[in-house]
Amino acid sequence: MKVFTTGQVAKICKVAPRTVSKWFDSGRLKGYRIPGSQDRRIPREYLIKFLKEHGMPLGDLEDEAMAKVLLVGQDQLLIENLKRHLPVENSFKIQVAASGFEAGIQAESFHPDCIVVDYAIGRIDAQQICQNLRRNAEYSETIVIALLPDDGSQITVDRNHVNESFKKPFDVALLAERLRTLIGSRKELV
Repeated sequence: MKVFTTGQVAKICKVAPRTVSKWFDSGRLKGYRIPGSQDRRIPREYLIKFLKEHGMPLGDLEDEAMAKVLLVGQDQLLIENLKRHLPVENSFKIQVAASGFEAGIQAESFHPDCIVVDYAIGRIDAQQICQNLRRNAEYSETIVIALLPDDGSQITVDRNHVNESFKKPFDVALLAERLRTLIGSRKELV
């Protein structure tokens, strides 16, 4: 478990260390004192909870505290349902790309933990996205999930490029739960 000093929390929150001490002493910011000293320590999970409750930006903690999902597709119903099942309040941040080109740009700036590729954008485009991700060492650990259409075609996904696949129609709640499990096994979500 990662813990922070009041000085470290002050830097993260961009406030004076005395302000953090007041938050701690008033009980608004949970933590503990080191036995035999007056030094305060704030566990990571309490700090993130405090920041979220008070609408403060997570700053550098966002990368380690938020599960970032990039959804490549154009199905608005799927996008809205996924956002409803994986809300920001539950440590999820979702961005959407409508094409392979847009997915590449988003992946560079967003650095997602998981990329969900809807094959409805076009089988060749979708496969190309998955292949390009795996060719780039920066995304070798990124979870890739393929959403396959139920149009009677026999689409096979290369397991070297895709971690898992879901065939439409499927329950978005199941996809959301699987994302929580897969991402949660790699990073500690609060």
